[in-house]
Amino acid sequence: MNQLDALKQFTTVVADTGDFLQLAQYQPQDATTNPSLILKSVQKPEYAPLLHAAQTQCGQRPLDEVVDRLLVRFGCEILAVVPGRVSTEVDARLSFDTAATIARAQRLMALYEAEGIARERVLIKIAATWEGIQAARQLEQQGIRTNLTLLFSFCQAVACGQAGVRLISPFVGRIYDWAKKQAGGQWDEAAHAGANDPGVQSVRRIFEYYKRHGIHTQVMGASFRNIGQIVALAGCDLLTISPELLGQLAQNEAPLGCALNAQAAQQMDIPAVTYDEPAFRLALNDDAMATEKLAEGIRAFCVDAVKLERLLQP
Repeated sequence: MNQLDALKQFTTVVADTGDFLQLAQYQPQDATTNPSLILKSVQKPEYAPLLHAAQTQCGQRPLDEVVDRLLVRFGCEILAVVPGRVSTEVDARLSFDTAATIARAQRLMALYEAEGIARERVLIKIAATWEGIQAARQLEQQGIRTNLTLLFSFCQAVACGQAGVRLISPFVGRIYDWAKKQAGGQWDEAAHAGANDPGVQSVRRIFEYYKRHGIHTQVMGASFRNIGQIVALAGCDLLTISPELLGQLAQNEAPLGCALNAQAAQQMDIPAVTYDEPAFRLALNDDAMATEKLAEGIRAFCVDAVKLERLLQP
């Protein structure tokens, strides 16, 4: 059995791509997208018809609506391949505006429903800012399921659990990147591999906290740099993995066992924590890595959102 098949015994495997033509060979349950992935895909020749259709069929609609229609078109194509859900992201430029995030999420869902897609098959991705988490709280109450992304800290995860969001995407690779950069020449790759990887440890802490306290929010590890990080999180609710790393797992027949144990976590001595807005902002501010990576991630998604709009301009 290869590692991809072995992983599927313990964890729901999700493809992290906007390239739906790649999906079938790995047979993932779900798929996730973001502005950067869609921008990358839409510039490939094989996706030119989708871009052209968005440009010509939307007439004089506002540009932000044209973008949303393109995102939903990609999502519908992905859902024709995967049996589960697709995650579609709200414009990152709304990350600090709760009302605007809610409105954009409602529009995305309405566009999916107009295509005959049931709500249960769509997750709306929102940056895990305080404003984004509060938007997700209201959306969940409306029956719109959310995926909170750009999540780097324990306080973000706790606040998402309090808000009752459906799923969170804690980023493994970007935490690893930050720690490695901070250590500089002192970084010992072997000493920080597998279960000792700082990104892996962050996801494990969140997973164990959720299971200990009966929080139903699903944990989906994301942003992997190598298959060692993935193997060390086997047993997590879901893992979203790039096609490149899915391919490496499919070609690797080394043993892979369950690394995270929900039942064991239920017996752990882990105190409950709650955050109101001031406490959340202070905790996030105290975490230099999370503060830096959250801001950096939002900036990068904003840049790619603008690039995507420019491609769609007549």
